[in-house]
Formats: sequence, structure tokens, C-alpha cells
Amino acid sequence: QVQLVESGGGLVQAGGSVRLSCAASGRTFSRYAMGWFRQAPGKEREFVAGINWSGGSTLYVNSVKGRFTISRDNAKRTVYLQMNSLKPEDTAVYYCAAARMSTGVVSTTQGVDYWGQGTQVTVSS
Repeated sequence: QVQLVESGGGLVQAGGSVRLSCAASGRTFSRYAMGWFRQAPGKEREFVAGINWSGGSTLYVNSVKGRFTISRDNAKRTVYLQMNSLKPEDTAVYYCAAARMSTGVVSTTQGVDYWGQGTQVTVSS
């Protein structure tokens, strides 16, 4: 069992930056691929970024490439999402996700084993 708790969301102006953190419980954090998904009002939850268990492989949705960076610290059982050059269309609830995967990156909602409660990010124009 893994519990995920996100923090770091809030209101930011367009062009600004925010860093999200996701703290995980349990001693098996390093066995999980981690990801960030987001859901805007009236839209389906979508993949944003993913990272494999070691941090050596990452994947991003095209709309955030070059602006967002996912990273993890297995010793602290924490995954981060650094978001730069934010746009109003980035406004959403951001969810941390964990998938028990020995290889690869989780990039679909169906592949997620555990979800965090979500944190709101609002980008004003």
C-alpha cells in the first residue's frame, strides 16, 4: 500500500513557475514508477509527465515539453514536478500517481495503482 500526498499548488501568473511535490509513504517507493496527471474542469484526466523507478527515464506530454521537469528523490520518497513558463491552459488539478513497474514509465490512467488527492494549480492570464 502506498499513500501519496501532493503539495505546492496555488495561483500563479502566466509565465510564472510552480514546483509540485508528492510525498509517498511506505518503504517500497523505489519500486514504483511515478507520474503526474492533470484534470481540468469538464475534461478527462490526462498524462503530464512520468519517471521510471530509478529516475533515469522520463516522458512528457508534448504540450509541456521544455517547460516541465519531473524528478524524484528515492531517499526522501518524493517526486517533484517543476513547472516553468506556465500558461492559462495549464490550469487543472494535478494528481500524483504511482505504478508498480520494474521497468518503464506510467503514462496512462489505467496503469496507475495509486493516486494522490490532487492539488490545484491556477494560472491567471
